Amino acid sequence: MFMIYNINIDGACISVYITGTSGTTFTLVNKCDYTVWPGILGNTQLDSTGFELPSGGSRSLQAPPNWSGRFWGRTGCASDQTTGQLICQTGDCGSSQIECNGRGATPPATLAEFTTGSSTQDFYDVSLVDGYNLPLIVEPSGGLGMCFSTGCINDLNRQCPSELRVDSGEACKSACEAFGTPQYCCSGPYATPDTCKPSVYSEMFKTACPKAYSYAYDDATSTFTCTGADYTITFCPSSTSQKSESNTIPTTATTYGSITGSGEVSSEEKGSWLPYLLTGDSSKSLSDAVFHTTLLAIFLVFLS
Repeated sequence: MFMIYNINIDGACISVYITGTSGTTFTLVNKCDYTVWPGILGNTQLDSTGFELPSGGSRSLQAPPNWSGRFWGRTGCASDQTTGQLICQTGDCGSSQIECNGRGATPPATLAEFTTGSSTQDFYDVSLVDGYNLPLIVEPSGGLGMCFSTGCINDLNRQCPSELRVDSGEACKSACEAFGTPQYCCSGPYATPDTCKPSVYSEMFKTACPKAYSYAYDDATSTFTCTGADYTITFCPSSTSQKSESNTIPTTATTYGSITGSGEVSSEEKGSWLPYLLTGDSSKSLSDAVFHTTLLAIFLVFLS
């Protein structure tokens, strides 16, 4: 947080900007029409590492200077009647409690990530690298610099290809989580920005949410900076960004996409068309390529 002091020197009023030492205030707001259980993981534990946030509710947490961490929303949480353990449909942190106690989100989950400085720039982003479970945005206030808002307001659960969809459609996996291959996970021989490039799946995320991280090396358009700001993290920021129901409208990828139980892409004729577009598989005919390209164009129009 920045504080402004006006100092009078020889009749001249000089404004001095001084970085506050009290740290950063994070305010979490739930505009979803359902309860969200935020989870928090950081290098220093805040007053809470997880709590229940009803629809329309908000809560503020104070972080010390030089704090790094992430926030996410857990959904569909309920206590087991036998054990009393808390289990969440998405974003579960595995603590079996409302408090996450140093545990991170189980993918897929939309993440708001921060690295704050005591007298230097804060870095922040909204990441879909671990998949997506609900829309959220980050809005800085009271800081200096560009200080843009960022996030993802679109409901990707409604647009999620079948090979990435979780169960009844409550979340959408990343390609890395779904397939586990180095080219999707930016690991092994693909562990550098030069070798790990955007996939058709990450491009789908990027088209829907241009400011959010879509894959591991999406830094250029997805990392934002601000100095001395406080931040508001809003779940379901748009009235039209509501969590999708289980019987959502199928996308083109839903109609044609599938993966095997082992996570490998099916090689059947009616298997997923997205990986073929990515690899340029010459075994697919020209007519198939034209057809699939047309489907992709229709999909992008649907996103817009």
